[in-house]
Amino acid sequence: MYPRHLTDFDLSQMNREYCDFLVVGSGIAGLYTALRASRFGRVTVLTKKKMEDSNTEHAQGGIAAAVGREDSPRLHMEDTLTAGVGLCDEDAVRVLVNEGPTCVLELVALGAHFDKRGEDFALTREGAHSERRILHARGDSTGEEIEQVLSWKALTSSGVVIHEDIQVIDLITRDGRCYGVIALRPDGQKVAYLSWATVLATGGAGQLYKNTTNPSVATGDGLAAAYRAGTALADMEFIQFHPTALYHPGNPKFLITEALRGEGAVLVSPAGERFMPRYHPRADLAPRDVVARAILDEMRKASADHVWLDGTSLGAGFAERFPKVYETCRGYGVDPSVEPIPVAPAAHYMMGGIRTDIDGRTNIEGLYSCGEAACVGVHGANRLASNSLLEGLVFGRRIANSMKDHVDHSPALRRLSLTDHEPRRPWPGTAAEVRREVQELMWAKVGILRDAAGLDSALRRLAELAAFTWSDPLTVEAIETANLVTLARLVAKAALIREESRGSHYRLDFPARDDERWRRHNLLKRED
Repeated sequence: MYPRHLTDFDLSQMNREYCDFLVVGSGIAGLYTALRASRFGRVTVLTKKKMEDSNTEHAQGGIAAAVGREDSPRLHMEDTLTAGVGLCDEDAVRVLVNEGPTCVLELVALGAHFDKRGEDFALTREGAHSERRILHARGDSTGEEIEQVLSWKALTSSGVVIHEDIQVIDLITRDGRCYGVIALRPDGQKVAYLSWATVLATGGAGQLYKNTTNPSVATGDGLAAAYRAGTALADMEFIQFHPTALYHPGNPKFLITEALRGEGAVLVSPAGERFMPRYHPRADLAPRDVVARAILDEMRKASADHVWLDGTSLGAGFAERFPKVYETCRGYGVDPSVEPIPVAPAAHYMMGGIRTDIDGRTNIEGLYSCGEAACVGVHGANRLASNSLLEGLVFGRRIANSMKDHVDHSPALRRLSLTDHEPRRPWPGTAAEVRREVQELMWAKVGILRDAAGLDSALRRLAELAAFTWSDPLTVEAIETANLVTLARLVAKAALIREESRGSHYRLDFPARDDERWRRHNLLKRED
């Protein structure tokens, strides 16, 4: 049996901090939840680097909501269900699309400025959307705008306290209830943050893969800690690979927003031919899984390491509509207004995660989750573009409303006692070496295209690595790497179990969709 905790501890010997509500994560889901919850009690927000270090900050395309004159929640729901390929939870999707517009307008009231044409929002369209419903800010800086607004509101709120540079190690649980987290401070000291209500809004785990659009902090810490505590994780096989990341060898994979294709850019093969009309009726605006596999196919046929994204039809307007993409491409020697951009797929988003109900509750009392760390069921097997930011708002708001009944000023929390002194084995190598091996393994055998032989091979090696746990003194790098090993096993295991192809999960040995056997969810718990 793998250890329940990553480190020895004794709560009676540790520094403790108390709050009414504890939120882990400082992206859109965490900060919006914290601001809403501060109406009911004192909120502590923990983030392992700085507030702005999150996937939210990097979101370019925008946030989807049915606010246009020709749009409706019904149409938004239909598009979301279609993209999810039969695995969306319809109740959760209904909540998302109906409550979404209200949450977006609340964000505007907080100070977020979305681009406009006259008095109306300047809506754009992205892949698999039937209407123009994507709100954006400063062209392609939507996430940055939202993060700045929420960060400022949180920092100036009397009910919210932000603790930066705090690495969560594990959840504190007893008898099916969560009481907070054990965390690592920059000085190496462990501290217990105790609360009757804990929210994991820690984002995804793009760092599982060698090629990813995610920042370095996306190591799935909340998911792995929740799994060790006995929380159910759902749909872990469904990893979305964004089709168009800037290809430049030796550099991070900068995301080239799908909104660019929504404004008329097209994908071109290494031979210079447009190819997406051969793969899907919606051509370049097909669902992301279809586009990613099509690009891989074109790369394979040409023995190439990238294809081209041609946005030259925008001409001089490129820099105005997509300033961040334009400046980044120019920094790598490409002028996208007059020449195509080299692109290739990269790991981007987790559809699976900590299983919750529509109020963010997990199977552990007092533990909630929202945003990319959670799996409430709105994305199914393939997330509809720009639904992710909306999800953080809608379900963060619902969590805050649910948690208000948890405020409890009784002394019971201060009397909590818990220890762990399990034996642990150090890895046969440094944390950095183990991480690189996991990332290479996942890209090669648990990536866009999968089969039983590759998944079996990956699982055998990951099981060997998972038998080791870094011993004290812990470092942030070691904690992150242990979490990546845990999640890599779960993704590979879920992918091996699902013997069909659906959405972002594609099995070369089971290429067909099988609704009779597999229109269901994979749930993984530690005792399994």
